[in-house]
Amino acid sequence: MGALSMLKLLITHPVEFKTLIQYWLYHEQKRDITAKQEHPSSGWDRASMRRCWELLDMTSRSFAAVIKELDGDLARVICLFYVVLRGLDTVEDDMTIPDKVKQPILRSFHEKTVTPGWNFTGSGPDEKDRAVLVEYHTVVEEVLRLDPQCRDVIVDVCHKMELGMADYAHRAATSGSISVETIADYDLYCHYVAGLVGEGLSRLFSATGKEAPSIALQLEISNSVGLLLQKTNIIRDFREDAEERRFFWPREIWGRAEYGRGVPAKDVTQLYAPGEEERAAWTQSGMIVDALRHATDALDYLKLIKNQSVFNFVAIPVTMSLATLDVCFMNPAMFHRNVKIRKAEAARLIMRSTNPRDVAYMFRDYARSIHRKASPADPNFLRLSVACSRIDQWAEHNYPSFVQLNASAGGGMTQTLDPMDARSRIVKREMDIDAERDAEKRQAHIRDVLAGRDVAQAPQQPTGAPWEFMLFVGGAAFLMCLLSVGIVYGVIYFFPE
Repeated sequence: MGALSMLKLLITHPVEFKTLIQYWLYHEQKRDITAKQEHPSSGWDRASMRRCWELLDMTSRSFAAVIKELDGDLARVICLFYVVLRGLDTVEDDMTIPDKVKQPILRSFHEKTVTPGWNFTGSGPDEKDRAVLVEYHTVVEEVLRLDPQCRDVIVDVCHKMELGMADYAHRAATSGSISVETIADYDLYCHYVAGLVGEGLSRLFSATGKEAPSIALQLEISNSVGLLLQKTNIIRDFREDAEERRFFWPREIWGRAEYGRGVPAKDVTQLYAPGEEERAAWTQSGMIVDALRHATDALDYLKLIKNQSVFNFVAIPVTMSLATLDVCFMNPAMFHRNVKIRKAEAARLIMRSTNPRDVAYMFRDYARSIHRKASPADPNFLRLSVACSRIDQWAEHNYPSFVQLNASAGGGMTQTLDPMDARSRIVKREMDIDAERDAEKRQAHIRDVLAGRDVAQAPQQPTGAPWEFMLFVGGAAFLMCLLSVGIVYGVIYFFPE
């Protein structure tokens, strides 16, 4: 932002101005991949890997920064994973490539990813990410340097994803557009383009040793995290996708007659036609309800993450997705342009997305904000209320808000109870009852001691030897005597002289 923009922000939104200043002053970069001590893990000293980092910067504005802050060699692995999938996505998105050329490339892209020297120069001149494919031989060179376990994950996920993309690309080429009929089809498409990314990331977290091996097995919630992010982007980018004849909103949602007062929509582009504002609002509400069903899975996933850099990597995008859904909800501007969260809000999310408790509270706050904007006239009102309540319930169940965390003088954290919350009085009363019982036990013990009947004292050990011990000693003595007599008798018997 320029000086004039900052001055305008100071005058119009002083709180946001303060947030941005705090972010620039106090949010430190966790890692510098260009530093010499980082070269063994980041690969910055190699021209090929340095170019891969540049391709990451060119193709991703949101993910590049958080990828670079991942610990150790995980950053390099995820960088290559992202660039490989970006290359695959570029082939699938490029409508200038004939289907008969595109299909064999897509369906064998996982093999080309480990084929030395392979690249593709047939992308359209206006394709923004064509450089990834033109220089793909550089990416292949670095992928082949990876640990075999990590390389196998990348190739496997690429193989699964390319098959789904090839099917959708063929459908688009034969029909002239991409469209989705049912919510199940919508989920499947999002699984191919994003859910598999979540699966691959979980497997790579485990393969690099940054997370427990069990994380690689959390396929369902890994898929949900990917679906939450992808569905948020599809909702936000509705107008842009519609103008390119890519209709990812399923007919099962936008075609409901109840959204148009008993008259179903004939085409999804009807949503941004004049006079269709109510239909558009209810349809958008249905899409957001569908996206929110993945929110608690994302929170469950974050609870399993132990590495701080991995947590930040996952938490920042998912909190921004909830913020984006909040901005889009009941916002008619979304049907005419791409709406985004404000920079100060993004900065606040980045600074707060450091632990599962704060992330859960941010999810809860955005869910409450969405619910406040909901209209009882909305056919989705009840389902939306349930979806938002599930997020609120999850946050309260796992991190009760009446338990407050405060920094202690020694650098740790102490817990206090919110005096304004009724639940605090219940907990306080239970603590008082426990304290009273302990006090009564102590007083009773003191009275017993003073009276000479200390019931808590350990029982006195008997002064004499126990009868079991005496029996054992007597038996042993008898056996020794019997053995001695036997020996004497044997000697006399066998040696009479």
